[in-house]
Amino acid sequence: MHYSPPLSLHSFPRAIVHIDGDAFFASCEQARNPSFKGKPLITGKERGIASSLSYEAKACGVTRGMRLSEIKKLCPQVIILPSDYETYSLLSKRLFEIVKRYTNEVEEYSIDECFADLTGMRRPLRMNYTQIAERIQKDLSVELGFTFSVGLGPNKIIAKIGSKWKKPAGLTVIPARKIHLYLENLPVDKVWGIGTQTSAYLNKNNVFTALEFARLHEGWIKKKLTKPFREIWQELNGHFVLPLETKEKEDYASIQKVKTFTPPSSDPIYVFSQLSKNVENACMKARRYKLEAKRLYFFLKTQDFNYQGAEIRLNRPSAFPNEIIGLIRPLFNEIFNHNSQYRATGVCLFKLKPQGSLQLDLFGEALRIDKFRKIFESVDAIRQKYGKHTVCLGSSYLANQTSQRLNERGDLSERSKALLPGETKRKRLGIPMFLGEVV
Repeated sequence: MHYSPPLSLHSFPRAIVHIDGDAFFASCEQARNPSFKGKPLITGKERGIASSLSYEAKACGVTRGMRLSEIKKLCPQVIILPSDYETYSLLSKRLFEIVKRYTNEVEEYSIDECFADLTGMRRPLRMNYTQIAERIQKDLSVELGFTFSVGLGPNKIIAKIGSKWKKPAGLTVIPARKIHLYLENLPVDKVWGIGTQTSAYLNKNNVFTALEFARLHEGWIKKKLTKPFREIWQELNGHFVLPLETKEKEDYASIQKVKTFTPPSSDPIYVFSQLSKNVENACMKARRYKLEAKRLYFFLKTQDFNYQGAEIRLNRPSAFPNEIIGLIRPLFNEIFNHNSQYRATGVCLFKLKPQGSLQLDLFGEALRIDKFRKIFESVDAIRQKYGKHTVCLGSSYLANQTSQRLNERGDLSERSKALLPGETKRKRLGIPMFLGEVV
């Protein structure tokens, strides 16, 4: 076994913080309605399952994905609300804006978490790195009305370990020289980026903790593991190798669109329409970045969380939904089970490549492709001006005419029910609807 020392014995050769919202969606609801604070609360009423849950609900034994009927038996006093993703995304933007007061180097990793590089900010801000992290955490708590857990370390992996160390409202500082103290009892599968298959492989090689993984010889790591896990190994040893992705994405390795709808349905026309809408949305995004897919995968998800799907190889790269939907339809008919209730559909475009130039051919294929490109350029321009689903294929029409979230309970989020002057369902102002007083 070999342990590679950090590049520097200084506490923070680089100072990276990871900021993680505590029970973010549920906390957003508690923040905007103070009467909910301190009470068990879940979101996901429109789906019939718990999508997000407060720490008070967790203390009652509620888990994510649990059915509402089970939750009510386990925790009769629970508050059950429909999800309000519009408000959550607006509060997420506020989260990132607050962090960017302290540094421009911010990676918006997900709706409720981000990384920030504080390196070199001690002198301008007249605080040490721990004080900066404390100030960020305090500002977030005061201005958003709920808590965040923060980890400070020499790189992203260590900062992520820190933010998970004490939840909720924890602040864990892990200097380079003390990394081993936090790794010695940490199961290797709890390291960000190490999944079940890799952890099982490491377990077979008598590697069970993050520290045992970090102590593996570099030669073994290079021989046995792929690049992503070699980078994790380096960061566990204190090196900074995973840069922050602070720029908006300009290209994609894959594009995925998934949509859950309620109530679940066994109507093949309706379910196919939902899938068709996903295809249109995925292709729209591909065209925005001038990409085309060589392969795709689509799936159907049942109410019992079973998946059926198929992979398709295209004869030539495409971002035209009418072509892709034509290929999907016969496979959909084979997969679809009329005795099943479906709750979601999804599609993933991969093997993406830049949109190719057209060359004349004997059979007029290039002219046909050019015609489609011009048609969808016009369609995209109309959507940009008048709304995303202003124009759609006939196969997507039913999905676009039906609310994704309005079910037999008739539940909509507070923000969805309250349109401000001048707003429509498609054109909304970036203002969340708060029920409590803002102080």
